Amino acid sequence: MAKRGKKYQESAKLINRETLYDPEESLKLVVDTAKAKFDETIEAHIRLGVDSRHADQQVRGAIVLPHGTGKTRKVLVFAKGEKAKEAENAGADFVGAEDMVEKIQKENWFDFDVVVATPDMMGLVGRLGRVLGPKGLMPNPKSGTVTFDVEKAVKEIKAGKVEYRLDKTNIIHVPIGKASFGSEKLADNFRVLMDAIVKAKPAAAKGQYLKSIVITSTMGPGIKINPVKVMA
Repeated sequence: MAKRGKKYQESAKLINRETLYDPEESLKLVVDTAKAKFDETIEAHIRLGVDSRHADQQVRGAIVLPHGTGKTRKVLVFAKGEKAKEAENAGADFVGAEDMVEKIQKENWFDFDVVVATPDMMGLVGRLGRVLGPKGLMPNPKSGTVTFDVEKAVKEIKAGKVEYRLDKTNIIHVPIGKASFGSEKLADNFRVLMDAIVKAKPAAAKGQYLKSIVITSTMGPGIKINPVKVMA
């Protein structure tokens, strides 16, 4: 096993790995254990009692965190005409159509974090499925990134909209802010995220829905949250 750094070891002493903490206490701890010289990102990792292999047990959506993520996200919009102007006015970083497809294909260009497309552009964007899909960048109606209301989509992303979706191991990984936010703002963001995930429970899901919840800072140890306290 790789040897952990001194700061990590100091942080780990503040946490009992056998304890399932209340959400509020865990968020205070995650701030206290973020000891890196940079402003660490705080992430939530939620394991669900579903099977992502089945279409009727998918959990996916998007929410606007009350306090944002602390990160400015670059947005690429595929649109033409008035919708392209609308995207530019809303603050999109890159706007285009065939020219953007060509740039991605020929230059292997990925200097963006989110892709938005108007529905009429999805035939064009579909050519990029093999490269955008594996990176989790393919626009999707469920996450609000395939829409004619590009102004709203861009503004929400810039305001702190995040997407949540299951990975192959039935875990959702979502950033909920920065250590500098403090525990109260992180708690607000965490609460909004968990409310959305709980409401998104598939009808086909049986048994315990929230299997485990762990929050962690970029360089810090994981802190376990009691799922029962979140469902209450």
